Amino acid sequence: MIGSAITGYFLEAVTLFGIVLVHEIGHLVAANGFGWRVREVQLLPFGGVLIVDELGTAPTREELIVSLAGPLQHVWMILVALLMKWVDVGASSWWDYFIEANLMIGLFNLIPVMPLDGGKVMQSLLGYLLSYHNTILYTAWISMILSLAIIVIAIIQLINGQLPLNILVIGIFLLVSNWFAYRQLPYHFFRFLIGRGNRMSRLLSRGTLAQPIVITRHRTMAETLKLFMREKYHLIYIVGETGRIQAVLPEQQLVSGYLDGKKPGSAVSDLFM
Repeated sequence: MIGSAITGYFLEAVTLFGIVLVHEIGHLVAANGFGWRVREVQLLPFGGVLIVDELGTAPTREELIVSLAGPLQHVWMILVALLMKWVDVGASSWWDYFIEANLMIGLFNLIPVMPLDGGKVMQSLLGYLLSYHNTILYTAWISMILSLAIIVIAIIQLINGQLPLNILVIGIFLLVSNWFAYRQLPYHFFRFLIGRGNRMSRLLSRGTLAQPIVITRHRTMAETLKLFMREKYHLIYIVGETGRIQAVLPEQQLVSGYLDGKKPGSAVSDLFM
């Protein structure tokens, strides 16, 4: 803000700050509507991030709605700006800047890179197709690759005589953030397993279809848990070499055993048969 005031861009900086604030309020209202535990709102180089405790424990539908609630705020703000221009209220040039800033922030946040809104939407959609462990793993890798691509674009512009410091800073920030997220995948997955009990209890209380997981008797507990899908309740079928079913385990038995400290590298059949 001080730098923008010195350089004569204070109004533009305040405008961007206000747009980002409204964007984050959209996320905040949606998250509060679902009863999420919101810890803080962080303002970052690319906009803002809502920090919540629902890490992989909320329904995917809720995560999609909360993720899209921010970008949707730009729609009504642009419509208001167009209306103000049409009725000739205020300076037309400022409304043009307001519209351009909304488009820039809204579209940039839809890039499929965590922790941008587009990255969260990508992760939610992948969760319908892949196991949760693979979902967060692939999301981290895609995010790091695209973050690196942003840095490369900035370097190319720098070589061509431009000064894309904002793009370079954002690219580096996103790459570092996703590298740390990649390093924290075991913690993220553990949080998912901790919250799974309550989530599955709600599904079972109203009845749900079970998604079978078929494993051999030698498959480990850790390997089996990595096959769990976020929106599915699982029954684990243990089959022998001839293909005969030797046991059927409800998923709670595996999750409870893992959280109670049973060796994750042990075969499922050794622990539960």
